[in-house]
Amino acid sequence: MSTLNIRQDALVLRRRPLLLGALAALGATSIGAAAPAFAQSSSPGSPLEGRRFEGVFLERGKTRGDADTLTFKDGRFRSSACDRYGYGDAPYRATAAGDTVTFEAETESPKYGKLIWRGTVRGDKLDATVLAPREGKAPVENWVVAGAVK
Repeated sequence: MSTLNIRQDALVLRRRPLLLGALAALGATSIGAAAPAFAQSSSPGSPLEGRRFEGVFLERGKTRGDADTLTFKDGRFRSSACDRYGYGDAPYRATAAGDTVTFEAETESPKYGKLIWRGTVRGDKLDATVLAPREGKAPVENWVVAGAVK
């Protein structure tokens, strides 16, 4: 697997999902019951359906990582960087709010356990946090920064 360098984009990566969550909560409470704040989908009609993103999968705090291609196809999510560890594809949920799409997925490897994916897509840029929960230990945090394949 090739190794890539990452610029300072990774430094702001962790803050984005938290900010989006706060904005989503604010939007949901200010709109109230008049209209749903988000359109949700986990089907082929998802705002991410058919899209691919190429970038880098890296451990928190690192500036180098593994090349990765994230694919959203047929209602399923897949990370190519995780293939060699036995992680397969999994259903995903995508939520659109304005020009931002958030997504969640949970992939699993028989040997290494679960990966919990939470990310955002704005235009052609994808930022994701990937948590690897470990029994009796703090979860390992990883990041993915990627751009859309056209």
